[in-house]
Amino acid sequence: MNEIKAVIFDCDGTLVESEFLSNEVLSTYVAEFGLSISAREATELFSGGRMANSLQVLESRLGCSLPESFVAEFRRRQAIALRERLQPIDGAHDLLAGLTRPFCLASNAPLDKCELNLEVTGLNHFFTSERVFSAYQIGVWKPEPDLFLHAADAMNVDPANCAVVEDSPIGVAAGRAAGMQVFAFDPNSRHKWHFNGVTLIRTLSKMIEYL
Repeated sequence: MNEIKAVIFDCDGTLVESEFLSNEVLSTYVAEFGLSISAREATELFSGGRMANSLQVLESRLGCSLPESFVAEFRRRQAIALRERLQPIDGAHDLLAGLTRPFCLASNAPLDKCELNLEVTGLNHFFTSERVFSAYQIGVWKPEPDLFLHAADAMNVDPANCAVVEDSPIGVAAGRAAGMQVFAFDPNSRHKWHFNGVTLIRTLSKMIEYL
């Protein structure tokens, strides 16, 4: 294993408890259009992915297009829920406070959602604006490796010397494609991991052993 010189964190589901909360909002909203999908199923289907892909699945199930205002209204409702109920992942504060090597955040979510997540949970003081990266900034989403490679380049660290901490198979696949050392965070055994060379962790505090 190469020396880890920088760490790249996903946000939703890795540093903040936002995945199920966001999908509760989505489940409630699509029900207004006659589509029944539980928050749990939506979480399994959409976690870590791109909103545009989620929209395609929803419209396919519904059998028609959702209104053009759907995503904007969902984001509005989501932001309200996040401000009211979002919590950090257990151990996130301690892990970030104890890191002595450079680290950043790289998410498939829009930049303003990343910033809201960090603000509400009090994690924002760990990240400067130059260390928060969104796939919307480069127009390429995980599982493609581009976002992680972009983050590594911004930190001036070789990809092989970067560690990625991810909670979704999509993010893990992106980290592997980028040639980075990948840690799969799965506290509730949600996934069956089929990736070689990926280190499974159940708590964020476990990362301290590697960093």
